[in-house]
Amino acid sequence: QVQLVESGGGLVQAGDSLRLSCTASGRTSDSAMGWFRQAPGKQREFVAAIKWSGGSTAYADSVKGRFTISRDNAKNTVYLQMNSLKPEDTAVYYCAARLSWGLSMVESEYDDWGQGTQVTVSS
Repeated sequence: QVQLVESGGGLVQAGDSLRLSCTASGRTSDSAMGWFRQAPGKQREFVAAIKWSGGSTAYADSVKGRFTISRDNAKNTVYLQMNSLKPEDTAVYYCAARLSWGLSMVESEYDDWGQGTQVTVSS
């Protein structure tokens, strides 16, 4: 099992930026990491994913061009840089680890989850 700890959430105004971090400890065999989010009253949805090896990435259409996922293999940390934030980005953001090879946008294909960090964007 891997332990995932997210940080970096907060309250910002529309147009501002935030950077989320997710540090993994324990298992070192994960192939990819993902960020998901869940807004009040809505299902959790995919945001972005990255492979540890090679750094291939995938993004939800709603965040393309505004969010950037990156990783620091030496620190076992994945980042989500969020720019031009909108009120509709308000959600709890979760980091997730995937054992199986390849990127995935599917929640059920991730094996371990962090506790989440709240991001609130005011208009």
